[in-house]
Amino acid sequence: MLIIGERINSSRKRIAPAVESKDTEFILEEAQKQIEAGADYVDVNAGTFGPEREPELLCWLVKTIQDRFDCVLSLDSPNPAAIEPALKLHKGKALINSISLEKKRYQSLMPLVRDFGTDVIAMCADDEGMPSGLEPKLKLAGSLVEKLTGEGIQLDNIYIDPLVHPISTDHTYGKVVLQTIERIMTEFPGVHTVVGLSNVSYGLPFRFQLNQIYLVLAMGRGLDAAILDPTDKRLMANLTTAQALLDQDEYCMNYIQAHGEGKLDL
Repeated sequence: MLIIGERINSSRKRIAPAVESKDTEFILEEAQKQIEAGADYVDVNAGTFGPEREPELLCWLVKTIQDRFDCVLSLDSPNPAAIEPALKLHKGKALINSISLEKKRYQSLMPLVRDFGTDVIAMCADDEGMPSGLEPKLKLAGSLVEKLTGEGIQLDNIYIDPLVHPISTDHTYGKVVLQTIERIMTEFPGVHTVVGLSNVSYGLPFRFQLNQIYLVLAMGRGLDAAILDPTDKRLMANLTTAQALLDQDEYCMNYIQAHGEGKLDL
């Protein structure tokens, strides 16, 4: 299960002023907490500062974090003017979050995915919007796989995001995405699926509970990557437990180790 730590996002109230003032220690503390909690990627986003400041601030985030930590970053922006200089600074293979079938977005980001050899999150969206139904999502997923592999991108480098919508706006949305994940993983073997986990609970009370249960349900359908808060200890305990139950943890060694470290008895 690939874990993308979501916390360094300028849309969060505590992160925005830290990014704007270039508060190095605060950002490094946020990165360290996520890495130590099990994040494989640390997502970095400076999008709320607009096209004039985003390139500078995204590059600052990349350099600041990678100067201290040997970690891989998820560059979270649709803006090629921010992504390209950040990729030039990034050490190792980055993840671009994200491309879609929106014509302008695809044409501007695809060359960067190809030329820099990145992994890429590919959202089930096009110029007509973000469909909420199973079949339209699946159709866009197929088109993304076809177009990206046609550009020479390997299946193992593609993470299809079926786009979770809040169940507070329609109670069917959570189930539809679970069905979409299962179909994608069955019909396009070798590709990955990813979700922005916390979207499912937006607008509802006690969001942690919904996020924690939804992750386990999605893993049961084949989900193998998620953008989430790895510092949520119960969420991570559930993830470890689900891996043991889904034959993703040989001889339950990770589960046993987590128990020994006190990570399950919370």
